[in-house]
Amino acid sequence: MAGASHRAPISASHYALASRLLLLLTALPLALAALAFVLQWRGGVDDPLSRWPSADPRAFPGMDNSPTGSSSPAAPLLAASSAASDCAEILGGSSSPSFPYFRGWRFAFESDPKPKICVTTSTSAGLEQILPWLFYHKVLGVTQFFLFVEGKAAKPHVSAVLESIPGVKVIYRTRELEEQQARSRIWNETWLAGFFYKPCNYELFVKQSLNMEMAIVMARDAAMDWIIHLDTDELIHPAGAAEYSLRRLLADVPSNVDMVIFPNYESSIERDDIKDPFSEVSMFKKNYDHLPKETYFGMYKEATRGNPNYFLTYGNGKSAARIQDHLRPNGAHRWHNYMKNPNEIKLEEAAVLHYTYTKFSDLTSRRDRCGCKPTKEDVKRCFMLDFDRDAFIIASTASEEEMLRWYNEHVVWTDKQLNLKLLRKGILTRIYAPMAIVQGLRESGIFSSTIVSAQPLSRAKVLASNDNTRNRTRANPSGLSVNSVEKAGSKDSQAFARKILEVGATMEAVPPVSPPHLDELDQHQ
Repeated sequence: MAGASHRAPISASHYALASRLLLLLTALPLALAALAFVLQWRGGVDDPLSRWPSADPRAFPGMDNSPTGSSSPAAPLLAASSAASDCAEILGGSSSPSFPYFRGWRFAFESDPKPKICVTTSTSAGLEQILPWLFYHKVLGVTQFFLFVEGKAAKPHVSAVLESIPGVKVIYRTRELEEQQARSRIWNETWLAGFFYKPCNYELFVKQSLNMEMAIVMARDAAMDWIIHLDTDELIHPAGAAEYSLRRLLADVPSNVDMVIFPNYESSIERDDIKDPFSEVSMFKKNYDHLPKETYFGMYKEATRGNPNYFLTYGNGKSAARIQDHLRPNGAHRWHNYMKNPNEIKLEEAAVLHYTYTKFSDLTSRRDRCGCKPTKEDVKRCFMLDFDRDAFIIASTASEEEMLRWYNEHVVWTDKQLNLKLLRKGILTRIYAPMAIVQGLRESGIFSSTIVSAQPLSRAKVLASNDNTRNRTRANPSGLSVNSVEKAGSKDSQAFARKILEVGATMEAVPPVSPPHLDELDQHQ
């Protein structure tokens, strides 16, 4: 009895303690919830999501002075400090933007970026292709662009936009330019002569080389460190750099290296209705240089799917050259030096992404640019690569329905099982960074803002542009007008006296070439 009377007070004490604890656990969350509600109602809680600019929920992270998504000229611009701080706080406290060279839609680089990189191209494309290509490479750190324009790219409403972009120099294919190039050094040498006076792709190849020669001079005057020739259907993929930055990639190149080769990856589209390749294509076929030999040759037949070569078009990539004395182009894919054999390296991870035949309309656009007959013999005069020849014949002789069927059989990758197999083997690869960057640029409104902010051409400029168009003579297959060649050569016929190079005299221009063929397997063993 005594023991029982002793245990009663203890049980009562435990019960009282448990009751108080239960009350505390129930009341505390309610009190905290009430306090949070009151503070938020009074504005005391700063919701991170509320800090995202309400005027433009689509602003691209890392941009200062981002324009709103509206294409209206009256759309307000965000404050630079607000955009930077908002982005940093939302992404977790980082004070640096998503891309180290993304400094507002006008891309105002620091006063002395290192290294300074320029890109040169020869293009007749429209703004829908040039602007994404151009601003993508600005994101990667390119500071200067030399655009040699003709066709659609030279139209006043297009060129005015291009000229308004900081770091862009537009060069028109005028009679004066043709006459100047007719007196250039490479026009008088033998290494490029084999491509003269031929139509279509050969003509373009010569124009590109002549333009690259001029771009070297412009790059030197602009104090550039590196120069790259890219077409407007190519994007640099700087894999292997500490940041997704071309500038960081080239900054890490040893000082004794003169030139850097970017092996090319070829786009592998999965639909026949692609409208915007840079934003819609993520699958690429890797270059021979980035694959084990056994994998490349072992999967060759499955990777070609009956096409003439491993790649539809070229396989020798592009290169970047350090600006230095005696530099010259060596065709559209390579550079060389008059006075020495340059030290050249090939990058093991970085590549140039080639978006070839990504749109069904590419078939007819190539057809419309050339006047060759659609025969196997005649197309050899116009095109260097087998697939270009086949595509031209199909586009010139087949109906729309037949063309679409051929396009799906030879270009579009519709077999998901085969795609998965080649992805696992490493022949195909997924690359999403360019797609994400271009999509972000578009959603930020940068393209529409660039067009809107461009000052309209004056009436005098429009009239001058029309006058230049009327006065241009038809260019011969070399890219130079007959009149300009005769004028340049009338004095001493130097335009027709091909001088032999003192250094590397036997070296010819490097044309676009196909990757190794299955027949070459024995040579690689």
